Amino acid sequence: MASDLLLPLDALHRRLGARMVSFAGYAMPIQYDGIIAEHTWTRAHAGLFDVSHMGQMTLPRGADAALETLLPGDIVGLAEGALRYSLLLNDTGGILDDLMVTRRADDLYLVVNGATKAGDLAHLRAAGLDTTHRDDLALLALQGPEAVAALDRLVPGVAALRFMRAAGFAWDGANLWISRSGYTGEDGFEVSLPATRAEALATALLAQPEVRPVGLGARDSLRLEAGLSLYGHDLTPETTPVEAGLSFAVSKRRRAEGGFPGAAIILAQLAEGASRRRVGLKIDGRQPVREGAAVIVADAVAGLVTSGGFGPALGCPIAMAYLPAIAAADGTAVEVEVRGKRIAATVVPMPFFPKSYVRAGATP
Repeated sequence: MASDLLLPLDALHRRLGARMVSFAGYAMPIQYDGIIAEHTWTRAHAGLFDVSHMGQMTLPRGADAALETLLPGDIVGLAEGALRYSLLLNDTGGILDDLMVTRRADDLYLVVNGATKAGDLAHLRAAGLDTTHRDDLALLALQGPEAVAALDRLVPGVAALRFMRAAGFAWDGANLWISRSGYTGEDGFEVSLPATRAEALATALLAQPEVRPVGLGARDSLRLEAGLSLYGHDLTPETTPVEAGLSFAVSKRRRAEGGFPGAAIILAQLAEGASRRRVGLKIDGRQPVREGAAVIVADAVAGLVTSGGFGPALGCPIAMAYLPAIAAADGTAVEVEVRGKRIAATVVPMPFFPKSYVRAGATP
């Protein structure tokens, strides 16, 4: 960890007693009080996550059409203050990264994965996009059913935001960009702000009775229960959006017009179905299965687990894997091999745990 970069909140994490690990080139907190305790607190109250390792970038106004040559989302039609989940693709339709794009009044704001941000930046610039890496910013995520009460107390007005919408706010002289979004399946917010003000805001949030700090461990178990993919594990350059169950990221207009990398392959899979797809697995017993475990169908290896662990809110182990379409139907009985032992499992729908987003039209 000696060579790891430090997050703006590094000193605060250590004062709070976090166990630090190396992740995406940064020293990051994996847990404070324990993964299950932090997971359970987030599901019931509000957890504060430091996700400042993520890449925050901006593109100038008018870059919409050029960005669409790299991903399958409708960026030209994106309304101001709206977010869109999308995917950087290679020429065979494989996923180079998943990201969020937001239209703001004067630019497009992108949030990409921390482990891929250098490659993403180079990819965007190689395509002729004037991309600015905002490494002067921190990013905090406040997630859970009581997140709105805690944040609105400090930043009045955020409660009016709805899922996948964002706006600018001010707090104690600092400019904040806040979206109602996150990667836990819970209602919540992501807050972008100057790195120099991150500790002050984090401290103010942690002073709220609903809020506790939460590390990478619970962030992973929360996103797994929500059936959300993790880049580099469930998504790779060898995985297409259709195989990954992310067909929604291919916008209606782009399906009609094409013009994105791998369009011929992806559009054919949309029309005819993919030969394999990402599925959820409920594991019998209490033994969690991990990434790389073989999934056995009809006494032969049919696929590999890409994410797996214990689901604290479910009280059982769960996993994701890619299986041939013929074995991917809900209710299919399979086995997962762990240290030479086969464990029974069943293909089940995702998400494993219901999402709790506050969408447009919901009563404030």
